[in-house]
Amino acid sequence: MTDAAWLRSLPSLTGDAPALDLRALPAGPAALFGEWLSDAVERGVPEPHAMTLATVDADGMPDARTLILKEAGERGWAFAGHRDSAKGRQLEQNPVAALSFWWQPLLRAVRVRGRVVPASEAESAADLAARSASARAGITPGEWMLWRVVPERVEFWQGRIDRNHVRIVYVPGEHGWNRHVLRAEAAADEEESR
Repeated sequence: MTDAAWLRSLPSLTGDAPALDLRALPAGPAALFGEWLSDAVERGVPEPHAMTLATVDADGMPDARTLILKEAGERGWAFAGHRDSAKGRQLEQNPVAALSFWWQPLLRAVRVRGRVVPASEAESAADLAARSASARAGITPGEWMLWRVVPERVEFWQGRIDRNHVRIVYVPGEHGWNRHVLRAEAAADEEESR
């Protein structure tokens, strides 16, 4: 059964959101992501480094799959895979992507979108070498790629049971990151901006 009434009857927002001090947000998204990821690990969220990667194929059709985050920092959010996979071919033709993290027990999600750049051959080879022997069996270094999403927008979402969700949006500016805090209860002209 997948009708609307049945879907509406399923519980949602059943987690427990950690405290969030909007006055103590870091200047850039990589630092806040690190804090939220560490929080997810410490609170026992299963596979907190799992993410959905969305790419676009040659016909403009979106495509999504679940991967493991390889690293996140000032250079971007990294993931890896076969150069000749569907994602590899799509990124070759259209080097843009979106990432989505969902940490349900914490009512937290993060969305990252931007252009995708390939890592160096040495970085890709090092990532392949770090995999287990069975995971790298039959793969040559030239077939394995590490890519980074260089963000043009990073959105942190913290849900609330009262539906007054909080979104923290980072976009690149002329002198670093611009940050906006958006709340469901606030009108657009009352958005907090820093």
